[in-house]
Amino acid sequence: MSGAPSDLAPDGRKVTEVAVGVMVQNDGRYLLAQRPAGKPYEGYWEFPGGKLEAGESIEAALGRELHEELGIDLTACELWRTLEHDYPHAYVRLFFCKVTKWNGDPRGREGQAIAWQTLPVDVSPLLPAAIPILEWLEEETRE
Repeated sequence: MSGAPSDLAPDGRKVTEVAVGVMVQNDGRYLLAQRPAGKPYEGYWEFPGGKLEAGESIEAALGRELHEELGIDLTACELWRTLEHDYPHAYVRLFFCKVTKWNGDPRGREGQAIAWQTLPVDVSPLLPAAIPILEWLEEETRE
């Protein structure tokens, strides 16, 4: 057994791979975006990102998604954590990347609200898979 992630969820559904940006400013604030109308979990807050396309690297997908969603150009990121989450509509493998440098000022290009946050966050509801990330960020502030 190679230990490589499977393309199938435990229940046999296809795994959707998603690149997610944890954009962190020098003062420790990070960006959350509200899911736009018409998408699953409409109105929930999440870290921005999106699905990897065939043959696309995590970094390339994240750069593309952050440009499409927020109008910024990614210049520095590193893979931070990976998490799998089973939503009713999809089984996802989330590649969370710490984003520390970008060009441009983030703005919701899909009509979504965005908010720079610190812990505890003052936006809700949160997308279920975002909650562990907030816990990891909180752990880092205590270290």
